[in-house]
Amino acid sequence: MQNKKNIFHLCSFLLLLVCPLADAELSPGKQQIAKAIDTQGKHYSELAHQIWSYAEVGYKEFKSTELLQRELSDADFKVEAGVAGIPTSFVASFGSGKPVIGILGEFDALPGLSQQAVGHRSPLNEGAAGHACGHHMFGVGSLAAAIAIKNWLNSTKQSGTIRYYGTPAEEGGSGKVYMVREGLFDDVDTVLNWHPGPTNTAMAMTSLANKSARFNFHGVASHAAAAPERGRSALDGVEAMNYMVNMLREHMDASARVHYVITQGGEAPNIVPEYAQAYYYVRHPDYRELSKLWNRIIKAAEAAALGTETSMDYEVMHGNYNKLPNETVTRLVHANLNAIGGIDYTVEEQAFAEAIQKTFAAVPEGGELGTEKTVLDYGETSMGGSTDVGDVSWLTPTTDLGTATWVPGTAAHSWQAVAAGGTTIGTKGMLLAAKVLAMTAVDLYSDPEHIIDAKKELERRRGKDFRYKPLLGTRKPALDYRY
Repeated sequence: MQNKKNIFHLCSFLLLLVCPLADAELSPGKQQIAKAIDTQGKHYSELAHQIWSYAEVGYKEFKSTELLQRELSDADFKVEAGVAGIPTSFVASFGSGKPVIGILGEFDALPGLSQQAVGHRSPLNEGAAGHACGHHMFGVGSLAAAIAIKNWLNSTKQSGTIRYYGTPAEEGGSGKVYMVREGLFDDVDTVLNWHPGPTNTAMAMTSLANKSARFNFHGVASHAAAAPERGRSALDGVEAMNYMVNMLREHMDASARVHYVITQGGEAPNIVPEYAQAYYYVRHPDYRELSKLWNRIIKAAEAAALGTETSMDYEVMHGNYNKLPNETVTRLVHANLNAIGGIDYTVEEQAFAEAIQKTFAAVPEGGELGTEKTVLDYGETSMGGSTDVGDVSWLTPTTDLGTATWVPGTAAHSWQAVAAGGTTIGTKGMLLAAKVLAMTAVDLYSDPEHIIDAKKELERRRGKDFRYKPLLGTRKPALDYRY
């Protein structure tokens, strides 16, 4: 019972979700959308906190996806579940004809980051997962936007289709890639995308292309003291691979990133390890250069096996393209975000934010309290990490938006992000995102020239000869990648 109180301890405060709308800059239709989302704000906040409490990891999000599907079905969306061979994926559609606008919704958590909604480190369930990237808000915020757009289409008799994509396992599972590969985005004219964060921003954003694999080395077990000559160490194979890859760092592009962990190194020191495994992530700003670097990593693994007289096989776990920005649609997002503005903290939220910031080693530049009230200037940036949104962005013009769902200065994939995501600080930012996405959809439906221009920009950026080929190849969804 105490845990439940901690989860919702800030939810009892008055939910004034964002600062007053700049009515002079918003059309009556957009003002109506904002008010409708505010009216349902408490309900959407409860949904987000429910998924926050589920904290289900990639491809295991059964309760989370059921909740989202039920809400959309109740709102008269036609829901198709289990698409692209993924039990927790779905597509929910409303309307007919063109343009077709998609909205992305994520809902997977991260392992080992369980945390209560309090300002100090305190796991809700020790060792369990937590929503350290805010995907509970991502899924529900996009849902709120989709329903608002549906209601606007109904009331205005506007033609067009709104489509919500329930996309599992963004964190290392590449759920969207399988959906792209299945052709589920082929008829979409543009995609609305956002992500929780520490600031309010809409910029032309890139990311790193990313590919991962588990490298399995197989040796021969033997007594490490009595008969070491009869053994062949699988761990030696892993360590030899890691050593060669680390030497390779000097001879790769400075913008590339390679990280690994040894997931299994043997059973006991007195047994020559018969099996060992390393899990690798390889990243680069350009998916084409990533493929070249990947081939060099494979050669290191093969050489390690040869030199240690072990055998090696590997399983590609996921692969994402780098994000292709689209300024045409993202500038529309920025204009709507600017028209609404940032968010205001209550006294209690301010105290919570101050407590969170005291846990930082240092507050990063631009992460001062008060920045949650502001909107960053438009520009170009790179998120530094990777996302399967990248593959979507090479198929259809895709927006970028971040709202202040976390305390300023908070890093993603941290317990501090989990904590804020369980409070009204998180849901205020979430509902701000819902309003901005819904208003941007109004712009796109009302003036299809925006979509025409966005598609021209897409073709210019990717090149006329582009042919999509997923980095993860033909493998089936890695439904057990989280074990």
